Amino acid sequence: MARKRGARAQDLIWRLEAFGFDVATAFLRLLPVDFASDAGAVLMRWIGPLTGTQKTVDQNLRIAFPDMSPEERKRISIAQWGNFGRYCFEMALMDRLTPAKGRVEVVGAERLADIANSDEAAVYVSGHFANFEVMAAVLMDAGIKCQVTYRPTNNPYFDKRIIESRKKYGISMFAPKGEAAAIRGLYAALKRGEAIAILSDQKFNEGITDLFFGQPARSATGAIRLVLRTGARLQLGYIERLKSARFRAVVCEPIYLENTDDPAADLAKGVRLLNAFIEERIRARPEEWWFWVHRRWADEVYAALGD
Repeated sequence: MARKRGARAQDLIWRLEAFGFDVATAFLRLLPVDFASDAGAVLMRWIGPLTGTQKTVDQNLRIAFPDMSPEERKRISIAQWGNFGRYCFEMALMDRLTPAKGRVEVVGAERLADIANSDEAAVYVSGHFANFEVMAAVLMDAGIKCQVTYRPTNNPYFDKRIIESRKKYGISMFAPKGEAAAIRGLYAALKRGEAIAILSDQKFNEGITDLFFGQPARSATGAIRLVLRTGARLQLGYIERLKSARFRAVVCEPIYLENTDDPAADLAKGVRLLNAFIEERIRARPEEWWFWVHRRWADEVYAALGD
């Protein structure tokens, strides 16, 4: 009986959260796009530093930039909260943040056209930069048939709303991460010559250890395994925020990984390539990386800080 009451209480909480999301979305959609984005930035620059997560942000910045002045790390800390706030408010407006709406310029669009117009399989990999949802909109705008991976939220009602919001800007194919059936589906899609899109910059306990900003970090292997197993094209890209809710999507030169007689070394080499790419992009625009709020490194790295 207690378990049923607990389940009902949890369901009520989830429904209230979803209701709050609906109210906020309805309000934000009444606002001009840039105004809504700017408002989110102002709000989170104020709220973010007051949360318990601020300690993780400070630790991560010290790990990544040990020689940076405390003043510069503080500037980045506040700025990344602003970017996070922009994303939160922009989620309600994603169908308006597309190349077709004139809010996204695409560098290397011919590479996406090549994927869309050929039978070549492609694994598109990026990180949580700026508003990372924009990249999915760019892929859809290019006419690419693509499986976009995502991690379902704990709240099923909220998760349903996220999926519906993504459908508004063209995404209709989902492959939840971590599910065996979904992984098999990704292999099958690549074999059919389709594309898949993966964000590969967060800690993955089942992955392998690689250096990230010179420190050990467990890193995801899924994207590289898919490329090596299928011979697909590895397509890197990223989003940059230009001003308010305007963006640049950059599509890099395609990469073709080599399978040798040492599969473990091939996998490690591919993961190293991805981590180096992610690190380069973070160094270029540290205030636009989402995961300063995420304990990306191994526990011993945080312990060495002595906090």
